Amino acid sequence: MLVQSTTQTAPPGYEPSTAARILEVRTVPYAIPYSKPLKFASGSIAIADNVLVEIVTSDGVVGIAEAPPRPYTYGETQASIVAVIEQIFAPAIIGLSILDREQVRSRLARTVGNPTAKAAINMAMWDAWGKTIGTPVHSLLGGFTDQLQVSHMLGFDDPDVVAAEAIQLRETLGISSFKIKVGRRPVHLDVAVCKAVRGALGPDAELYIDGNRGWTAAESALAIRQLEDVGLSRVEELCPADDVLGRRWLVSQCPIPFVADESAPTPADVTREILAGAATAVSIKTARTGFSDSLRVSHLAEGLGIEAVIGNQIDAHIGTVCSLIFGASQEITARSAAELSNYLDMADDLLQEPLLIENGRMRVPDGPGLGIRLDPEKVTRYRVDL
Repeated sequence: MLVQSTTQTAPPGYEPSTAARILEVRTVPYAIPYSKPLKFASGSIAIADNVLVEIVTSDGVVGIAEAPPRPYTYGETQASIVAVIEQIFAPAIIGLSILDREQVRSRLARTVGNPTAKAAINMAMWDAWGKTIGTPVHSLLGGFTDQLQVSHMLGFDDPDVVAAEAIQLRETLGISSFKIKVGRRPVHLDVAVCKAVRGALGPDAELYIDGNRGWTAAESALAIRQLEDVGLSRVEELCPADDVLGRRWLVSQCPIPFVADESAPTPADVTREILAGAATAVSIKTARTGFSDSLRVSHLAEGLGIEAVIGNQIDAHIGTVCSLIFGASQEITARSAAELSNYLDMADDLLQEPLLIENGRMRVPDGPGLGIRLDPEKVTRYRVDL
């Protein structure tokens, strides 16, 4: 879909950059099924019904990114992402330079919510800039390292099934870090899964859990006690963020890092959660904060002295590359295994070259921009708006 320029009122004294300008904003909703659906406490996903976002510049460069709708978390759907970009965001930014990222951020902020739509526009602008000057976005962001250790998310299933999946991924791809989705009732269902995975993998694998706000604070405390012998490296969003007192009580007694995810989608939320004692670490997801606000969050984490990890929005291939690029660009996020492998459960992709995990690690693409190329035939095959 295509949106043409409309007249916008610039703030007093504002002079746009002389760099290439945003000429068009295109949205391409597409759908690729998952060969293995992922189930978790706040929902499940069987189809990647994402939106490919393309920013076309006056130089003819096309910057790309994608927005994954998560209606059960942020209220966005594929249709709403397309609509807000077409009707609100694109008219507000066409004519601006691809370097006017803060001006774009300000204009998009006038509309509340819609985090993945905003993030996709931001990352597409970074991609366009990198392609324009022939430089990887990874280098523009900081370029700390060229690879990351991979962590894989394991969804709800029977203990033996989840353990077998973890073993298979370690044997075939060398992955030795796993996030186990929890949050079911009764608690012992998920405790059994965690113990089965630890028993199957042995003491050297990293295991941590994500409750997606599924348990109460009391249930979470019970689970943490019952999992003491499993050796978890951290826990994430075990109980609802709006249970203010219960969450603070839980975090105050948690012996390992307590990661804020859905409860801290913006830099301001991160600050409030950490200073309030409602978390002791933060998950960065480029799918909701783009590259620019992910930088803000990582800098906040450094200043606050907390751990920052790269999370997974159940990203498809383009989103995975964006997470990889950002995570490897910053020292603080490169310290931990990054959640980069759930694209493996998709039946196909939109890229010309496959993503590779070797010895449990992924390397950053070395081409300009995001360093990836779309396969036009696949884009046409999977788009749902024709």
